[in-house]
Amino acid sequence: MELKVAVCDDSHADRQYIADMAKDWAAARGHALQLSCFPSAENFLFLYEEKKDYDILLLDIEMEGMDGVTMAKKLREDDDLVQIIFITGYSEYIAEGYEVAALHYLVKPIKEDKLFSVLDRACEKIKKNETVLNLNLGGELVRIPIYQIRYAEVYRNYVTIHGKEAYTLKMTLADLEKQLDDRFYRVGRSMLVNLTEITRVTKTEVKLADGTSLPFPRDAYEGLNRAIIQLK
Repeated sequence: MELKVAVCDDSHADRQYIADMAKDWAAARGHALQLSCFPSAENFLFLYEEKKDYDILLLDIEMEGMDGVTMAKKLREDDDLVQIIFITGYSEYIAEGYEVAALHYLVKPIKEDKLFSVLDRACEKIKKNETVLNLNLGGELVRIPIYQIRYAEVYRNYVTIHGKEAYTLKMTLADLEKQLDDRFYRVGRSMLVNLTEITRVTKTEVKLADGTSLPFPRDAYEGLNRAIIQLK
């Protein structure tokens, strides 16, 4: 697998240490790695504007100038694919990762086995994000990246798929479910929801990252929470 990876850390020693481990991981897994290192968020963003094609970003949170969380928020304005792995010396920053869909946090000093495991997970997500759903809408083939689907709901004999746009077609929810992956959870009879889009779950509703509120049966609460915890 060919991967473009960036390490952004204002400590030269930490930057080099992480970069060396990333190279060892790629060699062990047989990946072709294009690795770039950046001493600041500003430096990364300046070069990133030219070509927005990084697959994985290993990002320090506590940096001089712009911090890592602020930089991640800027990235997420137009890039929802790059896998962000935060690196920090302080565990209290972890809650902020939900806002930018961070894949994981690594607390310094980073151990090789931990980094390898998280990079393996990043690769799994990258592969998943390459899969698409092919829909025939009015004689036209529409290809929707599965990661963009937030949820799908059924009404009578029609399913509406909510991604960047809403698509309605005649099919059953069960047929759609067969074409999706383990990111999607069946809520009752009428809805499928993308677990990676969920930011909050209460006894009566699910909140998605874009602010959408979805009502769901009270007896679905425990099952949904288990699915979120178990999702890789």
